[in-house]
Amino acid sequence: LIGLHFFSPVPQMPLVEVVRGAGTREEEVKKGAAFVTAIDKFPLITKDVPGFLVNKVLTPYMFAAFQRLEQGENKEKIDEAARAFGMPMGPIELADSVGLDVCAHVAKILGTASSEGSKLDKLVASGRLGKKTGEGFYVWKDGKAVKSAAQYSKTELEKLGRDLVEPMIAEAQKSLDEGVVENADLVDAGMIFGTGFAPFRGGPLHYSKSHPGSATSTRAAAE
Repeated sequence: LIGLHFFSPVPQMPLVEVVRGAGTREEEVKKGAAFVTAIDKFPLITKDVPGFLVNKVLTPYMFAAFQRLEQGENKEKIDEAARAFGMPMGPIELADSVGLDVCAHVAKILGTASSEGSKLDKLVASGRLGKKTGEGFYVWKDGKAVKSAAQYSKTELEKLGRDLVEPMIAEAQKSLDEGVVENADLVDAGMIFGTGFAPFRGGPLHYSKSHPGSATSTRAAAE
């Protein structure tokens, strides 16, 4: 048995995770990878762990952004900072796009759920699930999130963008250490092709190594 995990929107996202179970024969993994290649996608072989690679690494990033919301940070500023860093979409808008009920469910499985009574929990309880219901953290019209025209300083956005990706970098390193995929290049490829992580930065682990002043890099050096 193998798993094939596609990403949404399937026609546009090039990655498919090929999930290897504890007892999976190597020939079945190769069949899965060959199938993915035959449909012009990139196969990423992962261990069978909750979230596989991409969602395992992405979830702490999104929930750290939710925590910033709880602390009073503006959602549009958070999303703009992520885009300034190079992300195709900010974490709050991404959550609305995925579906807030889905985010909450995945977070419980991965053990990163918000505290009870959080904004996320209240939105889910009220049926405001994001893009698919027309309202979540944002109001959605004609398939787009309605945003203000607020402007933020470039310096502020650059610092916030770097801070936002720290949980993702930390989980990417943890996933590598746990052998979820074979090497750092595959971690980076998975996050670029599965989430659109700023391609020009080379993926979260490459970015961390090339920016030794980051909090994650500093912790790694200390260890």
